[in-house]
Amino acid sequence: MSKVVFCFFSCVLLALSISSLAESQTRPSPPPSLPAGPRPPDTITRPDSIGDSGPYGFWSQMTNQGRAGGALLGKVLVEGQLRLWEPVFVSIICHEKVVNTARTDPQGNFAFTTVRGMVTAQTDVEREMKMYYEGCKVEASLTGFHSDALTITERNLREDPDLGTIGLHLNSGAMGTALSTASGAVPKKAEKLFEAAHAAMLEQNPERAQSDLEKAVRVYPEFAEAWFQLGKLEMTSSAQSARESFSKALAADPQFILPYEGLAQLAVLEERWPDVLANTSLALQLEPSGTPRIWYFHALANYQTAKLDAAKAGALKSLAMDSGHQIPNTEQLLAVILARKGDYEGALQHLRNCLAYVTTGPNVEFLKQQIGQLERTAQESKARRN
Repeated sequence: MSKVVFCFFSCVLLALSISSLAESQTRPSPPPSLPAGPRPPDTITRPDSIGDSGPYGFWSQMTNQGRAGGALLGKVLVEGQLRLWEPVFVSIICHEKVVNTARTDPQGNFAFTTVRGMVTAQTDVEREMKMYYEGCKVEASLTGFHSDALTITERNLREDPDLGTIGLHLNSGAMGTALSTASGAVPKKAEKLFEAAHAAMLEQNPERAQSDLEKAVRVYPEFAEAWFQLGKLEMTSSAQSARESFSKALAADPQFILPYEGLAQLAVLEERWPDVLANTSLALQLEPSGTPRIWYFHALANYQTAKLDAAKAGALKSLAMDSGHQIPNTEQLLAVILARKGDYEGALQHLRNCLAYVTTGPNVEFLKQQIGQLERTAQESKARRN
């Protein structure tokens, strides 16, 4: 691959990754109606990204469609948790393959209103849901927990869209968890402050939430989840403060995986690739299956440190777990890795795949430019071989 084209791909990819993460620290707003894909740095607007500092804007817009045919609805209950600070991902699984993913709102409700993650006309959704989803399973995913499974029936697709409740149950002896398991001794005062902070975030008041979280950790310095949520809020103003809060969360509960994601994200923003690898590796030691975001960070750091095989493996895992393409740039990252390895056709296929779910806006032209440049490079390479 020519140095000019390689620099274009790698530099733009890094800018996209960092811009996406930086923007995710701002106060979230309602998501766009179409799934967003990778964009040039000055046009990234992904308030619905998995990388958001908070899902509250998305949650406030949660679909509440109650009729059969165009939606499938349900609820997730997490053992020992009354309310959720983070969205739980719920997947439709057909023939052992994840084909669609949705997220819960603060009360644990979820809704599937698209087919295979793609926004189409309502009549198409109704027809395709009946065609593709009958008999498939619906499960939730949360590190350290195992999920009940619900089956999509003909009745759900034609009469009653309510699938019921999915229970998430703590795995005994789980090495790592997405919720702190060291919160059983939290004093009532600290617990009330934590709930008040949660309510403030739902009201789009991060300043009050941060104040309540600071009070909660003063009352109970071993409050791992409060330290983690405080760290997320501090990322908008002080990377050092956020890093300290994430570290205190891990000191209080070393099995709590999400602070490792926070530390990895800070390291990506600062382009400290060895630190990204260190934190993602620790998270993967606790939970080898990982999460889409952990694998994405892991792949990006491996790519930046010229470990292309590990980068490719991580990007493939992230992409396989993220059927809704909620993490920006993963497929583009995989394309860049493949191009660097000389697999231009594979890289082109993944870039073309992006056009299937990036259908409007400046992203489309940006992707077409990437494809055009790589097609020319592939042709030049083929001509040299001949």
